[in-house]
Amino acid sequence: MKTVPQMSAAEAARLVPAGAVLMVGGFGMTGTPAHLLHALAETETRNLTYIANNIGEPGLGGGRLLRNGQIKRAIGSFFTSNPEAVAAALNGDIEYELLPQGSLAEAIRAGGAGIGGFYTPTAAGTSLAANAETRLLDGVPQVFVKSLRADIALLRARRADTAGNLVYRMTERNFNKAMATAADLVIAEADEILPAGALDPDTIHSPGLYVDALVPARATAAELGSSAAISAEAKQPQPQRLRIARRALAELKAGDVVNLGVGMPTLVADLIAPSAGIILHTENGMLGVGPAPAQGGALDYPVNAGKRPVTALPGSSYFDSADSFGMIRGGHIDVAIMGGLQVDQAGNLANWAVPGRPLLGVGGAMDLASGARKLIITMTHTDRRGHSKVLPRCSLPLTAAGAVDLLITELAVFRFEAGAMRLVELMPGATLAEVRAKTAAAFSI
Repeated sequence: MKTVPQMSAAEAARLVPAGAVLMVGGFGMTGTPAHLLHALAETETRNLTYIANNIGEPGLGGGRLLRNGQIKRAIGSFFTSNPEAVAAALNGDIEYELLPQGSLAEAIRAGGAGIGGFYTPTAAGTSLAANAETRLLDGVPQVFVKSLRADIALLRARRADTAGNLVYRMTERNFNKAMATAADLVIAEADEILPAGALDPDTIHSPGLYVDALVPARATAAELGSSAAISAEAKQPQPQRLRIARRALAELKAGDVVNLGVGMPTLVADLIAPSAGIILHTENGMLGVGPAPAQGGALDYPVNAGKRPVTALPGSSYFDSADSFGMIRGGHIDVAIMGGLQVDQAGNLANWAVPGRPLLGVGGAMDLASGARKLIITMTHTDRRGHSKVLPRCSLPLTAAGAVDLLITELAVFRFEAGAMRLVELMPGATLAEVRAKTAAAFSI
């Protein structure tokens, strides 16, 4: 059995040459190799290509490299979580490429498996696929995504052994597991490094053949940023948002596997009783999501796709992002409930590009919109200026074409069938006249 060399974070950072293509594990700041990144920030290494879900947070993880001007190009899914990354992209300080989260995970997995690329329905008909090859496969438009590989991968593990085997912690698998396979040099930091044989082979997530160097580095709350602890302030949701969430909950039944988007859909989680038998899925790698803990943070609990600590219900399981999006693309998620900026009468959805803000954060929205068996959109009927968000045709960049099955607003419930929109229910207190006055789209009753 080989013995993998151990070194300090500073020594490992010196292995990264200028101009290297880096893959960096993590989701938000959980599972992120912060010690390695901060050590790299102490070097003069420049012109890096940074492949990750996001570029850390301001001054943390990859965010520290960004501040130093060490990143030349970034490939990721959700730069919006770091406003400094958004500013750098808009100012032309970095080049960037935005990929749907599931396409990013699969591109890394494919790169590690020696596969040149793949076709996916995710992003078909949207601006992200404008320059991509698109084919009709089995009657479904599918976009070609080239696989990704890197010179160096920087990973975060909970435990390792001297043979290089890695064990990740709960939702910290995220992109780490796939990235371990997709780089020429793999460096992993870990809380504990044990003698070979001390880890149960049945529990190992990344076999040691992938790993070239180990760095002992214990995670601390200071490196977890916004996921470090539960916020002490609990905001009370607006009554109309709760009504929309309750109506969405009424569409779910025992045994449904459900993914809840950020924003209004997360209110549904607070309304689900454990006895309801509804199974919540989060795209960063967990099935069986429970309510938020009373206190604590990501050192104690898994996190959801909103990077907030959550509990795990009995029967829950963890997996990496590539497996999670395989569940989504493979049609194993029964229902996705997402927020919306616009929905049109053909069932098209726009929900990732906020008016007046840069298009730098798509996350898993496109994958879920095209992959879930049923898509429910929850949103207010009009914007802050009173303009209808239910339109003849979406004016914002699309998330998915013809994907919406049900739209729930504070005024009405609409179903979409055969490319047409039908009013099926008025919400309490709403009148048909009001719905007609505030709906720009054509609909039947």
